Amino acid sequence: MPKKYIVVTGGVISGIGKGVLAASTGRLLKEAGLDIRSVKMDPYLNVDAGTMNPNQHGEVYVTEDGYEADLDLGHYERFMGINVKKENNITAGQIYSSVIDKERAGKYLGSTVQMVPHVTAEIKSRLTSIQSEILIIEIGGTVGDIEGEIFLEAIRELYLDIGRENFMFIHTTYVPFLRTTNEFKTKPTQQSVQLLRRIGIQPDIIAARSELPIASGQRRKIALFAGVAPEMVVNLPDIKNVYEMPQNLFNMKFHHLIAQRFNIQINDTFEWDVPKSFLPLKIGIVGKYLGTDDAYKSINESIFLSGAEKPEMQDSQEIEELEDDEVEEMLKHYDALIIPGGFGKRGIEGKIKAIKYARENRVPLLGICLGMQLMVVEYARSIGKLTGANSTEFDPNTPYPVIDMMAHQKEILHMGGTMRLGGQETPIFEKTRLSEIYVGKSSVIERHRHRYEVNYEVCRGFLKSPGEDKQALTISSKGDFVEAVEITDHPFFIGIQYHPEYASKVGAPHPLFKALIESARKG
Repeated sequence: MPKKYIVVTGGVISGIGKGVLAASTGRLLKEAGLDIRSVKMDPYLNVDAGTMNPNQHGEVYVTEDGYEADLDLGHYERFMGINVKKENNITAGQIYSSVIDKERAGKYLGSTVQMVPHVTAEIKSRLTSIQSEILIIEIGGTVGDIEGEIFLEAIRELYLDIGRENFMFIHTTYVPFLRTTNEFKTKPTQQSVQLLRRIGIQPDIIAARSELPIASGQRRKIALFAGVAPEMVVNLPDIKNVYEMPQNLFNMKFHHLIAQRFNIQINDTFEWDVPKSFLPLKIGIVGKYLGTDDAYKSINESIFLSGAEKPEMQDSQEIEELEDDEVEEMLKHYDALIIPGGFGKRGIEGKIKAIKYARENRVPLLGICLGMQLMVVEYARSIGKLTGANSTEFDPNTPYPVIDMMAHQKEILHMGGTMRLGGQETPIFEKTRLSEIYVGKSSVIERHRHRYEVNYEVCRGFLKSPGEDKQALTISSKGDFVEAVEITDHPFFIGIQYHPEYASKVGAPHPLFKALIESARKG
């Protein structure tokens, strides 16, 4: 069949779940037997999300092919059970850079380069090049945003090029509930739809997000002003967690609306393997990006998919000011701790204090990327007796640079997309806890995002080989770089240079998180 396009737009306010809706729709259609791909179109001028502060934008999601993406691509992977690529995230920065490069190379044959048709043609070319039966396109921001107008214009043109029968528009809007008058207010949704119509786009489905369920009378009112049939107004009230969304959409036969619109046959089946109950565990993340819940999104989701409640955050900068007994008082309530990745000196000594507490008190601990590097720093200071040991990222003059910038990184001047990124082959050593977790695999592909590495030459004196000393810090993975360390004689004390959280999917959380939860359960 000809390629179909489903475009998900947002109205009224941002952050109402377009990405979750797009990912859930993709999962429904995948289960229905269709070949699905998703694209997130971001109107910001950054080429990618790699240089963005997690406090403002949320986590940077790294794909298998080494692209630093918007966190919505994590939703696509986890919900749909697929691996996305660089092509699945289109930013305004990418588009404008490409158009300017072509202009400088003379590709436009002397034409005056304009937003229409040249920029829109570049956007359309990116979309049509992606191979799938159905392509789900999520447009970031809300209708009416200045920076998003060119993307909507490109979609309008593509819609005219390909034909109405191959396009479907889902407009996600927020319907506020005014408690003083005890009623839903549909006017913002009406105005949002009018903005879309002025652009030349008529929505097929209105996905009405709300705090509480919307009565049928109000849904009919929305349908009337939006120019759609009443059954095409789908109410999505707040839910306990986002993983309820696909099942809810299946129950309301959302996929049938899409199949009818495209006149295609689908399988009416759906399997959704998410935890139904949770272990009574308290997992703590000792981090420093506390400006948004999305800063450690993939870690939170990996814990949830492993059968535990959402982790609690502890501010590593606050821990820096505490004495050891105060650190213990703050952290003693946790069944397990996670030290996540990050950049910059702020809060680092607090993370090191948390690592020392977990090591000495045999609390299960998982260190990820920077977390693993700080496990090496803490061990070097406490057990290796290397006073002042540090990473050169935080102390360029440290007498013991146990963590240092990778040699080839020292010559790189540009920040974006220049770290060690994406899927890398990672050997797993025998006789290690890591080998047990990976069920005896000799190597795995794991996603990386780092500039610094363990300086093995400085650490030789205290890093041990597998089986040499179960109480010592042992290398459990090493290729060109030290990829993982552990203390075997500990309930769970493992640090990895890579990011296992990016590989967790519904029904298949990464085994490291499952092992951490199991260790916490055993106490």
